[in-house]
Amino acid sequence: MAGRAAVPEVIWARPERTGRGPKPAFTRADIAAAAVRIADAQGLDAVSMRHVAAELGCGTMSLYNYVPRKEDLYELMVDAVSGDHELFEPTGDWRADMLRNARQTKALMHRHPWMVRLMSGAYGFSPNALRYLEHCLACLEPLDAPSGTKIELVAMLSGCVTVYVSNELATAERVRSLPWSQEQENAVRIAYMGSQIASGAYPRLAASFMEDAGPIDLEAVFERMLVRVLDGFAPRVGEQGPD
Repeated sequence: MAGRAAVPEVIWARPERTGRGPKPAFTRADIAAAAVRIADAQGLDAVSMRHVAAELGCGTMSLYNYVPRKEDLYELMVDAVSGDHELFEPTGDWRADMLRNARQTKALMHRHPWMVRLMSGAYGFSPNALRYLEHCLACLEPLDAPSGTKIELVAMLSGCVTVYVSNELATAERVRSLPWSQEQENAVRIAYMGSQIASGAYPRLAASFMEDAGPIDLEAVFERMLVRVLDGFAPRVGEQGPD
């Protein structure tokens, strides 16, 4: 197939377009933008070389001159969306700055729900991804910890946000597929749970519900998750930094 390499390579190390001929009709940014539009509107499974080529108004085979593999297309998409991060000037408060970064990532994933399926280390070395990582390390400069620990913090925070958003999206998708309202679904489940708690078989759960049976503030849960992750990296009194 045209443009396909016989050995492993990184899309970013390739020229914008291989092969001879007239001036390229598209840039990688054009291709990424087209793929992102398709994924935003129809989901990641709708993204194909044929579909992207049609969006751009070119032949499928000619697209392989720009993007050798579908995996490279995914990498272009992740890089394009990663460019939406606001690389603000660090404030000197590493915790506040990383909370801000995490909230941005959550919002970004909700704007592009397909992103949660592509959050892999394989796509973490694109130009915009590297700029974001550099930004996070700048935010973490006040933290007294080795560079490896700081990178681990960034990865752990990103992983937590990805899992959290993935669960939110899956829950929303399930609700949309129900043949009844979410309120009806919740009422039936709460009634069942109440009957099980009242049976006396789950005394610890019963005590927990007696303590706080109110609705769960999911945004507050998200914030507490982030804070607890950051707490794990905060230097303890008498220590130089986290292990």
